[in-house]
Amino acid sequence: MKSSLVLASTSLAVTASAHYVFPALIAGGTTTGDWEYVRQWTGYLSNGPVTDVTSIDIRCNVDGSTASVETLDVTAGDTIGMTAAPSIYHPGPVMVYLAQAPGKAAEFDGDGEVWFKIYQDKPEVGSGGLTWPSNGASTVEFTLPASLPDGEYLVRVEQIGLHVAYEEGGSQSYISCGQINVSGGGSGSPSPLVAFPGAYSPDDPGLLISLYDPIPTSYTYPGPEVWSG
Repeated sequence: MKSSLVLASTSLAVTASAHYVFPALIAGGTTTGDWEYVRQWTGYLSNGPVTDVTSIDIRCNVDGSTASVETLDVTAGDTIGMTAAPSIYHPGPVMVYLAQAPGKAAEFDGDGEVWFKIYQDKPEVGSGGLTWPSNGASTVEFTLPASLPDGEYLVRVEQIGLHVAYEEGGSQSYISCGQINVSGGGSGSPSPLVAFPGAYSPDDPGLLISLYDPIPTSYTYPGPEVWSG
């Protein structure tokens, strides 16, 4: 029995180590405490992904839409980020979305066509396939558009693991939503606006893809185009 318990424990540890979460914001060169400004979602200790892109969980992870934390003051045009713990393990893209709250971010569930994309990384294409710069990284950093209107926002960081995305439901979205209060911004009109769920379909080419056979020579990102301001 002891041997079985050890094997089960080892198996769980290996499974968990292959996954990751985004627990803390980074601003002004300072990393905040875990889950201080990032919504702590149900089951976060499992480090598990969201695989159903038609579920509300695709918005801010399990119960993340109704969670609430402190809101971090940032400035438009600044580079901010989010930590990955332990690190990004699976191949696939990183994308960042914002949604402006009608009032306080802490009271906003992100419902409706309110999300716009401000960042997506770019893979290198080689004879061995696609290689993303985030693979192995422990942080994700991105720049807030200088013309971003002042106000409170949800900031949604998502990395999609594509290692078993050769069938529908195989893509793995690792998601966290933080809360930020933007000042020093401009009069930009972020677009296009999308909803979560709704922005992705299970058969989107960026979600239903084999990385290994045949080896792809390009990648099509799910969701809208990046708004740069």
